[in-house]
Amino acid sequence: MTNSSRWMLLACGLAWLGDYCVPPSHAAETERHVVVVSLDGLAAYLVDDPKVPLPTIRKLAREGAIVDGGMIVSNPSVTWPNHTTLVTGVRPEKHGVLANGVLVRGAIGMPTTVDPNRDQSELVRIPTIVDAAHAAGLSTAEINWPCTRGSQALDDSFSDVPQSVQHMTPRLRTELVELGLLTDETDAAFKSFSSVGRDYIWTEAACHVIRQRKPNLLLVHLLNVDGIHHALGSQTTAGYTANAYADMCLARIENAIEDAGIRDQTTLIVVSDHGFTTTPKAIRPNVLLRQAGLLKVEAGKLSTAEVHVVPEGGIGLVYCTNPGDAPQAAAEFKKMFVGQEGVADVLLPEQYSKVGLPHPREYNQSPDAVLVAADGYAVSGSVDGETLVASNIEARTSIGSHGFLSTLPKMKAMCVLSGAGIRAGSHLSTIENIDIAPTIAALLGLEYTTDGKPLTSALIEASPR
Repeated sequence: MTNSSRWMLLACGLAWLGDYCVPPSHAAETERHVVVVSLDGLAAYLVDDPKVPLPTIRKLAREGAIVDGGMIVSNPSVTWPNHTTLVTGVRPEKHGVLANGVLVRGAIGMPTTVDPNRDQSELVRIPTIVDAAHAAGLSTAEINWPCTRGSQALDDSFSDVPQSVQHMTPRLRTELVELGLLTDETDAAFKSFSSVGRDYIWTEAACHVIRQRKPNLLLVHLLNVDGIHHALGSQTTAGYTANAYADMCLARIENAIEDAGIRDQTTLIVVSDHGFTTTPKAIRPNVLLRQAGLLKVEAGKLSTAEVHVVPEGGIGLVYCTNPGDAPQAAAEFKKMFVGQEGVADVLLPEQYSKVGLPHPREYNQSPDAVLVAADGYAVSGSVDGETLVASNIEARTSIGSHGFLSTLPKMKAMCVLSGAGIRAGSHLSTIENIDIAPTIAALLGLEYTTDGKPLTSALIEASPR
């Protein structure tokens, strides 16, 4: 059997890839590289804000392509679902990631919880562009990318999970300790760093992987901007400082590409996962549900519930814990909340297809209704207090929020493409983030089926297949 035949059997023998199976003979020979850098929470409107110092991002936009007005994100507009959309090219209704973890429904009367300690195989229902690249014989890596824990398709992995050091690929963990980026091989030591310190470590880890391994596909996710925007707001002095630091981290990654000698063969795609809005007020739906006797509280915490709400920033996922009564309970919830201050809408499952969410009948994690907050109001999970509406301080929510429906313009994400294969000076009209994965596939010469389309108007040519 020839080596070419062995590769074909390896790629097509992976039954779980289904329609994503790709012949590797051409793709494996490519010298092209794609580096995707996600700056979490860097809203599209900040790129055009003259107060925001973003020299690297704006230089890359001049040299390459920018999506004017921003990129439409998936619902819910939170981190893990949208990072998964970026690398699958489909919305959560298909890839299955609805929160920053798996939504675990309890027994009748027991609340739904979010469990982030899960592998990719438990979170993502379809193969990603990383899986397709790996099956085609390309080298792959990720630094702090969500929903990648336990992936067998990554040569280097430092995933976005609570125990990230523990689950890191051993080779990379040893190297980062030797470089002095990690003080030891424990998660406790890593978590002792500030958000700025963690972004620095992730940036330097990415630079190390680029210089040493030159992966064909690298995914990088930085978090400090998101944290600062939550705590203090996006268009503030602190927010601008966080934006500037993220831009400096991006510059270091670009320099590492130069150092590795692969700049002419590398496409750099800089994105964010969602935007931000200011939320000085919050709605506390669980307070009204408690007052109606639909949930109970013990020691200040939700203990049992017929109906309760899991907050996702600007929306709340409504769970009715008795499956037999769920449709009626969801309808009653809608009657209770529509028209209340701070409530923009309540969506029932028959409306989910319009916002890219799966029906609960077809997917157990999907909620029985979705509470939509009005702009300026976050959704709180608090069970304390006596009023639906409270200040963000009383409700213990952030002054800056995302998670709103993607139709809110402030939720749009930034997107800049530069380097190999990108037409200089391109300006794209608003796109969806489902278009990023097929664009990566086109650049690397991969066959990959998605609901998005490659950004052909920004591409000089697709990589030969």
